[in-house]
Amino acid sequence: MQILDAESTAAALPYTALVPALVKVAQQLREGKINAPERMAVEIDKASVLLCMPAVAADIGMTKLITVHANNAQYQLPAIQGEVVVFDAASGRRLALLHGPTVTARRTAAVTLLGIEALLPVKPKSALLIGTGVQAIAHADGLVEYFGVNEFWVAARDLQKTQAFCEALQLRHPQIVIKPLAAAALAADLPHTDVLIALTTSRSAVIPANIAATTLAIGVGAFKPDMVEFPAELLHSRTVVVDCLAGAKHEAGDLLQAQIDWSKVRELPDVLAHGFVQQALLPVYKTVGQAAWDLAAARVAIASLGLA
Repeated sequence: MQILDAESTAAALPYTALVPALVKVAQQLREGKINAPERMAVEIDKASVLLCMPAVAADIGMTKLITVHANNAQYQLPAIQGEVVVFDAASGRRLALLHGPTVTARRTAAVTLLGIEALLPVKPKSALLIGTGVQAIAHADGLVEYFGVNEFWVAARDLQKTQAFCEALQLRHPQIVIKPLAAAALAADLPHTDVLIALTTSRSAVIPANIAATTLAIGVGAFKPDMVEFPAELLHSRTVVVDCLAGAKHEAGDLLQAQIDWSKVRELPDVLAHGFVQQALLPVYKTVGQAAWDLAAARVAIASLGLA
């Protein structure tokens, strides 16, 4: 079994390979060829949770075991820690141990990229990111590497931290133009961008309701029923697309608190299979994640290691 650290795991998961792998997994999910039950969430304390996410296909299986400790900054530790174990489905032979937070960050960003590809009628050139955490970095990397996005705005509550994030991102991608914004200013002075991506654990809406008709708004960070990134007004005014319908019904606090009509919600695998009819207002896209997306990442990783 090969053991990969964070850097090696990232190198094994290029976005150019991750997105097509997700397309294949989405199709197999629709065909019933992947067994990926809803993730098990076990509360550790009020700020911490253990997540267990297994998935099995004909070729490989994997289990992701993740802990999320929201208050870990006080210990100078990352909030998300864990591993992904990949095994051969025919024999159970362990193939690889991947760095769990890196798998999570990159496959989550890839699910966003796939949604943009499916729902945005043009190739994005600009993006507004709300949040400055690990997911914001992964999404910025993905947008640059996969689409060539070269104009960014970044908004968060702490402007000094936001400026530092922008400076670090500029060093990673010298070709981009990036501007920090105060989150409180978005309601009154919202830049027009192709995509707007919220990457927070907020419990009140951080996405403005007055986004442009041609902006694709994406909510990524809120993964519990009490978390909210979308305003209810925006959700009720546009078609809602989710990456995983079953998971969204339990975890998408934005949608649950807005009491949306689930019969009108589209699921990404269905959109990929049947297409999306463009409307005057672009849809909104909410992701909650699921184990099948991690299985797609596991396939990419073992292929890059020559184990497939």
